[in-house]
Amino acid sequence: MANNLSEKDKKAFAFIRNKIVHYGESPSLREINEITGGKSPRSASLVVDRLTDAGLLKRVKGQLILIGTLSKASNSTIDVPLVGLVACGTPIFAEENIQTYIPVSTDLAKGGFKYFFLRAVGDSMDRAGINSGDLLLVRQQNDAENGEKVVALINDEATIKILEKTSGAVILKPSSNNKDHQPIVLTDNFMIQGVVVAVLPERLIN
Repeated sequence: MANNLSEKDKKAFAFIRNKIVHYGESPSLREINEITGGKSPRSASLVVDRLTDAGLLKRVKGQLILIGTLSKASNSTIDVPLVGLVACGTPIFAEENIQTYIPVSTDLAKGGFKYFFLRAVGDSMDRAGINSGDLLLVRQQNDAENGEKVVALINDEATIKILEKTSGAVILKPSSNNKDHQPIVLTDNFMIQGVVVAVLPERLIN
């Protein structure tokens, strides 16, 4: 059904996708009208309805979630979910966590594992090549080796740090030019959610 969409609908879809990927939120009806030239909230709502009927979007708790793409899927890619905040006790791939899906080469996201994207926030890992706004491709796993960049949950907040395990504690070390960031020493109350396997700089994300 995506083939039946107008150019205006396709333009709106590209705008919605970019807003979700870059900012983690769906645009307002007013913003959609600014792109499509619509004159009323009803006009934008009809655009969203058509994109939903085409299997590209769905509404979840007042937000738009991308579930399809206009480009034809390749046999050499898989769709990896971009997730928002992942709280302890909530499955990573729960519907309410997923913001969109991004195709990734199977050379990068290899079979036999689950992967997800997280959006980096802040500058605690800038010396490791991770800047605020970058998308991080994460291989889901609950353990990691020393020196690996991990996604850890501490009190329901995700943080990306370099892992160092000692005999009595776990140290999550920043790699930053900002000296305000200090290592976090933990003995419990944290959970490793995965290991960062690739970084997509924000400037390269379409």
